[in-house]
Amino acid sequence: MQVFHHVVSLREALAQARKDGKSVGFVPTMGNLHDAHIELVKLAQQHCDLVVVSIFVNRLQFGLNEDWDKYPRTMERDIAKLREADCDFLFHPDESEIYPNGMDQQTRVVCPAMTDVLCGASRPGHFEGVTTVVSKLFNIVQPDKAIFGIKDFQQLAVIRRMVEDLCMPVEIIAAPVHREDDGLAMSSRNGYISAGERPKVAVLNQSLNWVKDEILAGRRDFSDLEKEARRRIEGSGFRVDYFSICYSRDLQPAADDDKQITILGAMYTSAARLIDNVSLEL
Repeated sequence: MQVFHHVVSLREALAQARKDGKSVGFVPTMGNLHDAHIELVKLAQQHCDLVVVSIFVNRLQFGLNEDWDKYPRTMERDIAKLREADCDFLFHPDESEIYPNGMDQQTRVVCPAMTDVLCGASRPGHFEGVTTVVSKLFNIVQPDKAIFGIKDFQQLAVIRRMVEDLCMPVEIIAAPVHREDDGLAMSSRNGYISAGERPKVAVLNQSLNWVKDEILAGRRDFSDLEKEARRRIEGSGFRVDYFSICYSRDLQPAADDDKQITILGAMYTSAARLIDNVSLEL
């Protein structure tokens, strides 16, 4: 695996690969890699000849009082995992490489659709930071295909909308949620969960699936289902950020006759904010 810290050298290497007829897959990450990240790399390998992974903890998408300073940096371990997975290129820039004029002067990419609800409601400015850095990374790598996990369903939807609106020549591929044995979605923030909380955090995924089963059984009282799910989560000792039954395409509240539904939830442990979702088609 070749490691690059600078845009110019990465572009030169990718230009040569394209001359050799190779297609390029891209997996953007913030590091602290776990098995779910490696599954993204493997999926990219199935679709493309060469895979680029980026590791960049993007301060622009962190809000006030969020965990940018504490976000785990595990570079040596990450490199070992990527080498074992036969990743081709790692792009690990510092902040001045991504924001050469400083973040205050950075041109922003704003996607007005789907960014003021769910995670966007509790994390103002988060998705502006995501779309800005992802658009920059797309311009740097110029991938044929990019892989994003379904666990961050809202992020996936926003990125797809950005790509469509800005006519970006990249195909977005959605990767399934990779889970622990008890159903907890793998996340870099799972390391913040305390030992006492760990046996109970599966309540988020359990509540999502309970609502899914109720809808499949014919219930359409979505507001009542959301309230019941919140009570289940709160009964396990966690604070709910949101629990919403949405139309999959635009993440607006689902209507009784919608056929594509995604149920999304977010809750707080003592030191982590966990998100998850399940989708169904009627």
